[in-house]
Amino acid sequence: MTFRLYDTATREVRDFVPLEEGKAGLYVCGLTVQSEPHVGHVRSGVNFDVLQRWLRHLGYEVTFIRNVTDIDDKILMKSADQGIAWYELAYRMQRELSRAYDALNVAPPTYEPAATGHVPEMIVLIEELIAKGHAYAAEDGSGDVYFDVRSWPEYGELTRQGVDDMAPAEDADPRGKRDPRDFALWKGWKKESEPETAAWPSPWGPGRPGWHIECSAMAGKYLGPAFDIHGGGVDLRFPHHENEQAQSRAAGRPFASYWMHNAWITTAGEKMSKSLGNSLTIPAVLQTYRGIELRYYLVAAHYRSHVEFSFEALDEAAAGFRRIESFLERAGEVAPGELPPAFVEAMNDDLGTPAAMAVLFDTVRDGNRADDPAPYAAQVVAMLDVLGLNPADPAWAGVGGEDHRLTEALDVLVGALLEQRAEARAAKDFATADAIRDRIKSAGIEVEDTPDGPKWSLS
Repeated sequence: MTFRLYDTATREVRDFVPLEEGKAGLYVCGLTVQSEPHVGHVRSGVNFDVLQRWLRHLGYEVTFIRNVTDIDDKILMKSADQGIAWYELAYRMQRELSRAYDALNVAPPTYEPAATGHVPEMIVLIEELIAKGHAYAAEDGSGDVYFDVRSWPEYGELTRQGVDDMAPAEDADPRGKRDPRDFALWKGWKKESEPETAAWPSPWGPGRPGWHIECSAMAGKYLGPAFDIHGGGVDLRFPHHENEQAQSRAAGRPFASYWMHNAWITTAGEKMSKSLGNSLTIPAVLQTYRGIELRYYLVAAHYRSHVEFSFEALDEAAAGFRRIESFLERAGEVAPGELPPAFVEAMNDDLGTPAAMAVLFDTVRDGNRADDPAPYAAQVVAMLDVLGLNPADPAWAGVGGEDHRLTEALDVLVGALLEQRAEARAAKDFATADAIRDRIKSAGIEVEDTPDGPKWSLS
């Protein structure tokens, strides 16, 4: 069966036919590194990690590019609020993101370019668009440069919208625009409110790139003017991916053949995000669950299905994965075997991980009933390898069961101390309460008092 995937642009499942036989070029929009990564952030990383693993299993030579946006309005605002340099915040959060990916066994891409390292390529692309009549420098002296959406008749084709039905772009001051829907390619430096380090020289004066031009330039540099698959979260379809496609094709670059978008993780029916205040950071979740269990939870749902996050569901997923581990422990060490045909069929059908998981559990069940579980265990290991869930994978070393049991034990001990502290505070014995807090802090543990009770984390 040919690998087939759902193309967001055509809204249908299509056979995957690469531009170059035996090779697959994949570009995924990475995160804007403005804050700690939460469960919703890393879903995309896990989903597209499964994609690259499956493509490699099928024999493709994969070039996988996943960018980092390390200069952005939000980064500038948050760094100013925290009183630190914007590049310090971006670098610190990029390291947090890398740790989160490592904790969930997300294999590194072929390359992970940062936006700030590719400003020259962005300037070249902007100049091409101006030369072709698809972009213009604002006449208000701001130094801004905009893409002229009405100059490109196909604008809106990715999301099937008409220009007149779209809301105005919100990525720059509208005073310099010919049309309120025109979007920023270059943002002139605001000397009064932005640090000088956040500006690069350009033909239009000092400034920085707009968000959308970054990905077009980086995808073109590392994958060429045309490549196979562009991926990202479904919330990026508009305006980000619509604008990427428009500016790239307007410059004469064919861009992506297929578009893939993973769905949200929601809490209380709303997209998990920092702005909603309902995010769950990866370090916090990993205090209670192993990375392999969280990855299993994310992989078990189809990448195009919205997931309503709950700790109850994560508990069930963790218990289910432990049943798989128990079977492998009973079967003993085995080498990976052949993948069951039904598993291959499921994965070839738009990365059908729910059906693939059903095959996995059927194999575990049959192995538990068999006199010789080894052949079944070999198939289970092969399936887990594809999904990045093999407990024996060296990538899980140091984040496996032993560390998890130590975390559980530490949680019990810290919890007992926190109960003593709560009792002391209730009795207005604040000296004892403060002494307990200081003892916990001296062990490298930070305690935060929240409306739901005290929460602890390693400092």
